[in-house]
Amino acid sequence: MTQPTSYVLTLECEDQPGIVAGIANGIADLGGNILSNAQFSEPSISRFCMRTRFAVDIDDPTEIAAALGDRVTAFGAHLEVRRADHRTRTVVLVSKFDHCLRDLLYRWHAGELPIDIPLVVSNHWDLQQVAANYGVPFVHIPVTADTKAEAEGRLRELLVAHDIELVVLARYMQILSDGLCEQLEGRAINIHHSFLPGFKGARPYHQAWERGVKLIGATAHYVTADLDEGPIIDQDVARVSHSDTPEDLATIGRDVERIVLSRAVKAHAEHRVFRFAERTIVFR
Repeated sequence: MTQPTSYVLTLECEDQPGIVAGIANGIADLGGNILSNAQFSEPSISRFCMRTRFAVDIDDPTEIAAALGDRVTAFGAHLEVRRADHRTRTVVLVSKFDHCLRDLLYRWHAGELPIDIPLVVSNHWDLQQVAANYGVPFVHIPVTADTKAEAEGRLRELLVAHDIELVVLARYMQILSDGLCEQLEGRAINIHHSFLPGFKGARPYHQAWERGVKLIGATAHYVTADLDEGPIIDQDVARVSHSDTPEDLATIGRDVERIVLSRAVKAHAEHRVFRFAERTIVFR
């Protein structure tokens, strides 16, 4: 007996009665079965979002989206339907820090992340071997003040050529232009070395040590033209003490960065993140 195909539906619209019923009835009419459902309503801006996982004996997400879309046309809903086993094509941007890249490649290779990584891009050669260890092509795009526009043009070409859906800045030490940030809105994730807001600029862990902090953390957020101000996807912290050196803080911080970034990438790839103005709703 052929197993039904599993899909993930995401929906966002103005909050109003009948949305859930419309989708549930539509899935039932298709002969489908709802496997899980998460929804959230934000009264302050009258917005509603929902993520539904269901199975149905139809092997065409476009056909399903059209049928369910008809059910919520009156609500002005933005609706998308994807196969539950879809793997998000992801490019990882790096510089010289290797911890986040190594973690993402390991989790991808181990099947822990629903992504595919067709290439790694860097403005330095330092991590070429790290990518090669996992059989991932490494593209070197040097960046200087004079060549920034040309470098970003090359990056844009790669995103199109490889059908990239998500860009991950895994401690990529370059600021993207406003134009590229706008092009990648909602599909570029950065990892920041603090529980934002926090210490900015050079040597953040030394700044933290000098201030005698007792908690350090990391923040994963969407990239916007406002540096380190994008909607936050995930955060975490770790306790430290007066006996920890700046080097100890950096080591602990790297662990937190790895965990936070991988959780953010996983949430995005599983279509569990919704943007409401400058904040996010992340279903667990």
